[in-house]
Formats: sequence, structure tokens, C-alpha cells
Amino acid sequence: MKNIYKLFPLFLLALFFSCNDSLDTELQGQYTTDSFYQTEGHAISAINATYQIAAFNSTNNNLWVFGDVASDDTVKGGFDGDQSDIELVNNFNVNPINGTINNFWQHYYEGVTRANNVLYYVPDIDMDTDLKNRILAEAKFLRAYYYFHLTNIFGEIPLKTIPAFTPQELNVPLSTVALVYTQIELDLSEAANNLPASYDPSETGRVTKGAALGLLAKVYLFQEKWELAANTATLVEGLGYGLTQLYRNNFNASSENNSESVFEIQHLTGQVPSLGTYLNQWFSPSVLTGYFFNAPTQNFIDEFEVTVSLVVDPRLDYSVGREGNTWVDGQDFLIEWSPTGYLSKKQVQDPGDNPIGDGDLNYTFMRFAEILLIKAEALNEMGNGAGALIPVNKIRKRARESYLFDNQLSGFGTIPVGLLPDVTSTNTAFLRDAIRHERRVELGLEFHRYFDVVRYGQAYSEQVLGNTGFNYSEDRYFPIPQSERDANTNI
Repeated sequence: MKNIYKLFPLFLLALFFSCNDSLDTELQGQYTTDSFYQTEGHAISAINATYQIAAFNSTNNNLWVFGDVASDDTVKGGFDGDQSDIELVNNFNVNPINGTINNFWQHYYEGVTRANNVLYYVPDIDMDTDLKNRILAEAKFLRAYYYFHLTNIFGEIPLKTIPAFTPQELNVPLSTVALVYTQIELDLSEAANNLPASYDPSETGRVTKGAALGLLAKVYLFQEKWELAANTATLVEGLGYGLTQLYRNNFNASSENNSESVFEIQHLTGQVPSLGTYLNQWFSPSVLTGYFFNAPTQNFIDEFEVTVSLVVDPRLDYSVGREGNTWVDGQDFLIEWSPTGYLSKKQVQDPGDNPIGDGDLNYTFMRFAEILLIKAEALNEMGNGAGALIPVNKIRKRARESYLFDNQLSGFGTIPVGLLPDVTSTNTAFLRDAIRHERRVELGLEFHRYFDVVRYGQAYSEQVLGNTGFNYSEDRYFPIPQSERDANTNI
């Protein structure tokens, strides 16, 4: 069901800063921080507005540019010259006035600001204690989510954990990545202690204990805290998640919020203000009035395994539109729809009766499949190759068994010979490459790849991004936007 934070008050968009000494009379038609944060309803509205930043109903949320386009999985796509700032990100030719990085910075820091306001003001509201604690835990998770992406994109950033009450308090100096991660770990640990494992269907989409622990496991993984990552992933496993029978069910509006979904960002078409996803239009072909951005590369296509009989890993065609197959609306895919010959399908749906720029398809940030891969990677790096094989092979088994559950596949009913056999080697280096391969094909086009590429280190990232001229020491992090440099005198 889709009924979480769908209708939040417009006034919240202008809520969070007020100058109490500028007027002697009460402002009419909007709330200030003095007149808001008074009731349980205010607290719910405030946390709902904090979720809204994570949704893709604003093009300022361009996470896909950093997660996919900056990687070796996709290029900008679209017409030449259209969204040229994205092309500059694609080629690591970015300066501080780049609009793409500025939009993302401001948008995600708005998320941090909203979370900070919830955490500062809601404790003083007279309301149900359990609900209050849950709302505060949700805010801590969301602040961690925004900071996780900000520090992975920009490196050292201002770490803000309370509202700014004066212009001077806006000027927060840079914190190290390690310090930002420490705050993220604290927020997620505290959130996990106060979040339920599940909700009533009417609250579908809210952050759960599993989401907090899942992101915490990923944060540990990114810092190479292998034992903590493995143990935390095991905690998530114990909460009842499971892989769906069909991989493609993770990317269909009809099967959203399923057993594999750990944290899924909700979208809903036909709302005022808009709560649908713009990705549906930006990634669709021009024949559907789309902009055909985020075009997969041949290198990404070649990553998918093929049997000697030329049967390809079925995850390829669940993920990518390519010649010889149909698009999401059933029409034949044409190679001329994309400058690379391919388009991403995962965030796209048949527009049907809905406006194409107001899509109904959710974005799943974390699936249980990633939890399994986090555990596999951590165990392997700890020297437990035998243990790492178990979660890796669960992923491969689900993929090859598409032929047992998807009657739309040619050859349905029988798994093709040699398709995605279990990995058997426990050699650490071999298994490391196998897990990296599995992450790339399993999670491809879900906005994760660039963050993996750079965390694998200088040699790996300079090799796979070599055609862009990527230099690890210079390009590992994107520059802090000039707007922030001008406003914050402590940078």
C-alpha cells in the first residue's frame, strides 16, 4: 500500500528558518518554528517532510548522476548539450559552479536541516511517548542516509547536528570523513534501537529496524570494518527478509514493498504537490516523450555472464532495454533510442494512463540481496571464504531460477545448462572479484556502482574509469559547490 507521507503541508517547505525579530505581528498563512512543533500532528508532518527529500519528485535529487553516470555502468545519454553539467560529471571535468553538484548539495542538506529540526523540537512536544521515540529514530535514520551520500560524494563536509539560529551558526567548518561516519554510526545504532521491525500496512514506507541495521552494515563495509559489517548483516537476516522468486519483481509497481525491500522510497502519481517520480520520464525513450538519460554502456552489458549456448544472465534483460527485446510498454526496443544502444529499465514503467513525468514506481535504495552481498564481502575479507560462498550463491540461484518462475522467458520451465553455476572457489582474491562482479550485475542501475568503484581503491577505480581520465587523488571526491563556499566562511 502507498499511503505514507503522501500529503504533507506546503507550508513545511518554508518552515525551517524564521527571523523572530523581523516582525512584531504573527505571520499569517504559514507557521514559524514558534507556532509549529506544538502537537503530535505537527511532529508527524515534520518527519513526513523529511522523508520527502529522499524521493525523486524533484530533479534536484540527482543521485543517479553520481551513482551511475559517474561510474562505468552508464553515460549521460540524452541529446548532445542537454544537461551539460551532467556530462561534466561523467568526464570528471567538474568545477564548483557545476549546477548538478550544487543542486544535490543543497537538496540533501535540506534533508539534514529537516531532520535536525525534528530532533531538536519534537522532544518538547506533549504527545504519545512511543510515537515520539519512533519519529526521532526515523529522523536519525534519514539524517544518516543524507550524510552517507554527502560524504561519499564530497568527502569532508560540514557536519550539522542542530538547527542554526543565527547566520554565524550556519558557518560550520569541515569535518573529516571519519568523523561524519562516526555520527552516521551513532544515528543508525540509536535509530535501530527505537524502530519496529515492521509496520501496519497503513504505515508502509516508514523506516524499520531492518533499514537502520542494513544501512549500518553498509557503513561498516565502506569503512572496511569487516566483522561489524558481517555481524550487522546477520542481524538483518534474522528479521525475516527474503529474496523474491523473480528478480524483476523488485522493479514493478505491482510488486513494491515486497519481502526483499529493506528501504524503499515511495512515489505516488496524481498528487498535488507532485509525489511521483520524474525518473520515469528522464530514463524513457523519446518515443514516449522521455529524455533517454542514464544510458548503459557496452562495458556494463558485457559484465553479464553468457553460457556456451549464448543464454545470458536473465538479470540483463530485466535491467536493460536492448535490441531484440521489448520495452516496458511492450513495443520492440530500437537501438536508435539511445546513443549507446541501451536504456535503463529499472526505474521505468509503462506510463499507461499516468503522466510520464509523474511516475508511480518506487525507488528501492536497499534490497535484501545487498545485505547478502555485504555479508559475503565482509566474510571473505575476514578469511572465511566458505561462509562467503553461501550468500553469494543464494543470489546466483535466484537469478538462474528465473527460468522456473518467469513464463515470459523463452525456455521457461528448465534452467539452461551452464547458466550461473554456483561459485565454488574459496580463494580470497578470486572470491573478491566474484563478489564485486555479483554486486555490479545484481545491483546495476540502482545508483550504487560509483560508490563501489571508488571504495575499491585507486588501482581499481583508475582502471575501470580510465577512459574518463579519472585520477583518484584528484577526482575521488567532487568539489564543494561555490554557493556553499561563498556562504560558509569557515570553509
